[in-house]
Amino acid sequence: MRARPDRWFPDLLSAATKVFIAKGYRQTQMSDIAREMGVSQGTLYNYVESKEALFLLACEQGFSDSPPQAPAPPPVPSQSFTTMVERIRERMLSTTRLETLRSALRTRKPVDASTELEGVLREFYSMIARYRHGFDLIERSALEVPEMAHVLFVEGRRGAVDGFARYIAGRIDSGHFRSVRDPATAARFIIEAVTWFARHRHNSAESQTIGDDDALETTIHFLVAGLVAEGRQPARNSRKETPSNTPIRTFKKQRTSRGARRKP
Repeated sequence: MRARPDRWFPDLLSAATKVFIAKGYRQTQMSDIAREMGVSQGTLYNYVESKEALFLLACEQGFSDSPPQAPAPPPVPSQSFTTMVERIRERMLSTTRLETLRSALRTRKPVDASTELEGVLREFYSMIARYRHGFDLIERSALEVPEMAHVLFVEGRRGAVDGFARYIAGRIDSGHFRSVRDPATAARFIIEAVTWFARHRHNSAESQTIGDDDALETTIHFLVAGLVAEGRQPARNSRKETPSNTPIRTFKKQRTSRGARRKP
């Protein structure tokens, strides 16, 4: 693509994000990003002073809910590697807090365990889907940068596993969830299932036919049904089911009355 003066910042972030996810932080060269952006490498340095500054910009935008805002004036100043990693760490941890899960951990007796769990899962799914590019950037670079691996897998994912494991164990003890062999394994199953449908399916050509709503509702349906104990699930609501709002359908065998003839 060829950058336009009024589009230089979003075009820069788009090109940088694509290349960093494909090649990782270490293997990416500024010339790769310049080529993707459609400018010379020298022109690229009019926008940003270094690869560290550009990777930081891409990660910060990947964990942002706002459209790209160009810093003024360019070029964006360079950052040391240590500063870059710390700022990425702060941005990721500050924007991925699971407040609904934290609230559930403080609640000993939920009014409705099924509704509570659904809320916890929807918050987690929404967060993963919303910041999927930020996670993709860090995860791809974590393969070759230990500092990135620590941020994502130790500080990020390990904390999520611990939170979900404590939540599951507590609800099992209170009788709201089914007993599982190991709450930590169940927690990791939840995280991996949500992460695949909310994030990784976008990177799989075979999964492009799965719509966003179908992916979300199917994931929530199976996780809630698999965890909430019998008798703790609310009765099915009476609203009319339609293909647009009910991706999962239950089919029941039709009974025939005594004496009724069955068609061959």
